[in-house]
Amino acid sequence: MTRTTPSCVVVGAGISGLLAARELATAGGRVVVLDKGRGVGGRMATRRVGNGVFDHGAQFFTVRGERFEGIVAGWLREGVAEEWTRGFADADRQPNEDGYPRYRGSHGMTSIPKHLARGLDVRTGERVAEVNLRDGGWEATTESGSRITGAALLLTAPVPQSLALIRDAAALPDEARPRLGEISYSPCIALLAVLDGPTGVPERGSVQIKGEPLDWIADNQKKGISDAPGITIHAGPEWSRAHFEADEAQVTASLLRFAEDQLETDLSSRVAETSLARWRYSWVRRPHPAPCLVAREEPTLLFAGDAFGPSKVEGAALSGLSAADYLLDRAG
Repeated sequence: MTRTTPSCVVVGAGISGLLAARELATAGGRVVVLDKGRGVGGRMATRRVGNGVFDHGAQFFTVRGERFEGIVAGWLREGVAEEWTRGFADADRQPNEDGYPRYRGSHGMTSIPKHLARGLDVRTGERVAEVNLRDGGWEATTESGSRITGAALLLTAPVPQSLALIRDAAALPDEARPRLGEISYSPCIALLAVLDGPTGVPERGSVQIKGEPLDWIADNQKKGISDAPGITIHAGPEWSRAHFEADEAQVTASLLRFAEDQLETDLSSRVAETSLARWRYSWVRRPHPAPCLVAREEPTLLFAGDAFGPSKVEGAALSGLSAADYLLDRAG
């Protein structure tokens, strides 16, 4: 155990924050992870609606690099992840298998962050109000009144949310601001619908459209995470942006109609229950090229997440690991 491993406050219990926290805690560091949500995972999110279970954020993940491959191999052995498919139906509902594995959480995408959080000091339902320099380190103050201190601070929430926590302009060096300001996101509106009959989604359980007004449709029962038939519908980024604040009933009706047209089947008469999720920071439009950003060396302030380096789940994982690597390298 390395005595010099710094204590660290991590804001955000998505895969970046959790993997970083595990690396630091394994090396002997005192780590506290804070997240405003009721549970861990960020956009690796699974929700129950009626009798259905839905992945409503990230739908799957792939493996490209050796480091992440080793991590995923462990998840597969431990039963928290499974291979889902090797390709999705295209916009014309035609099979488009390419032999490349796509993985999911064994009981939904949130299975993986729940697994990573075990044994860590993770405090959910704790919305951080601000972070400040304090006595040569960092102090995070939550809306509940808690004050958590650490020698280092790792911010893994979407960058606009992370920046909003830094009230003292002197805490963030001027040279870091323009680099963080270049990062941008697109929103996504997700509709979850429990059905009392078939969804019309092809057998593998998904249609990958990558267009407007729809980007994606998945059948969570065929995906293997829900006992009841139900679909996740993701609107495209431009439609989501234009309708992000629109009335829920109108958005729901529109997305069901778009899905009916895409699947060429009646859905509205089969809907038993719906739920709408609005992801303001869903797709990363313009990422930062490096896997994490060191905004301040003393006391250390790091930014990480899926907006740093390669995007998506693997990029977010590697970003968190890169932040932990930096802190452990400094510790010697």
